[in-house]
Amino acid sequence: MPLPQFLSGNQLHLLVTGEAYFPALIAAIDASRDELFLETYIFADDQTGSLIAQALARAAIRGVRVQLLIDGFGARDFAPRFRALLQEAGVRVLVFRPQISPWTFQRHRLRRMHRKMVAVDGELALVGGINVIDDYDTPGQTPPRYDYAVQIRGPLAQQVRDAAARLWSRVAWAHLQREWRVASHVKSARRPWVGQSRAALVVRDNVRHRRDIEVAYLTLIARAREEIILANAYFFPGRRFRRALQAAAARKVRVVLLLQGRVEYALFHYAARALYGSLLDAGIEIYEYKQSFLHAKVAVIDGRWSSVGSSNIDPFSLLLAREANVFADDRAFALTLRTSLLNALETGAQRLPPAHWHAQPLMLRVRMWLAYGLTRFLLALSGTSRWQP
Repeated sequence: MPLPQFLSGNQLHLLVTGEAYFPALIAAIDASRDELFLETYIFADDQTGSLIAQALARAAIRGVRVQLLIDGFGARDFAPRFRALLQEAGVRVLVFRPQISPWTFQRHRLRRMHRKMVAVDGELALVGGINVIDDYDTPGQTPPRYDYAVQIRGPLAQQVRDAAARLWSRVAWAHLQREWRVASHVKSARRPWVGQSRAALVVRDNVRHRRDIEVAYLTLIARAREEIILANAYFFPGRRFRRALQAAAARKVRVVLLLQGRVEYALFHYAARALYGSLLDAGIEIYEYKQSFLHAKVAVIDGRWSSVGSSNIDPFSLLLAREANVFADDRAFALTLRTSLLNALETGAQRLPPAHWHAQPLMLRVRMWLAYGLTRFLLALSGTSRWQP
């Protein structure tokens, strides 16, 4: 399987949790001159949401063309006060698939816009898994949600801009806002090299790029020779992905999974754990992150390749949602991410010993397999027939 097309000459900067991301986001908005796109799955009515909304309004007032795209399910409670503030300032706001229903599992209703991307003047971009929401809003949680984003300068920032413009224009057309459409590719001078990083933006949609993110992961896993560290908030891989990890472990590659340790969605929490036994038996190390809620979707392979983005390793991200990940071929960036992940393993996670896992109480194992069966049933109702359990 081929690797994605990497662009050279980029500068990548890792942002760990919202404590680093939101100041960088506000600074990027405040520095914008001509054009800004912001895509987010959640835009919460809290202090962080207020700060971002105010920054977007400031940019629009000084003449920047500001486009905000939110998801119709994730941001279904988008605050009227934000909408009024942004519209008065001249910010264009669109909602991706606003028609939602909690009582249907039809596939088209589950096709959400899960990307978290920012593009500023084609010169700077942010891509990752961090929504516009306070990191500390979970009761009883002291540390922030554990998540990542990457700040990009260089030629790849223009590619992020073009991807955001394409989706924005399609949604504008669907909303009969034809005058809001923008050129998906701006003819301009070639973006100068500003660094040494080779990186690629890999998106997932339901037309031309249905399996691009999964294929990129599988290609790098198949090429791994030393180590795979993968952190993922919602880890419910299909058979193809599990076999790729097991095959890597059989080649004596160290495979480390950092997964959600706190119960956020009970059904999914227990269903995912039904898969742990076969992974542990293959020699894969599984750590559960306990310090706070894990929301990361990142990987480091052989200390060279890395991925930061919005895509979980589950059927909704890999088969239904619009996602965006940055894959990088950069040892320095990979080292920074790997060091951060190893610190999380040591200070915030607990390893699952294989022998102890197989000695789980009977009722807990029954609960896991019942959750697994129910999850498979719900996936079948949703039409995700390409996911192989």
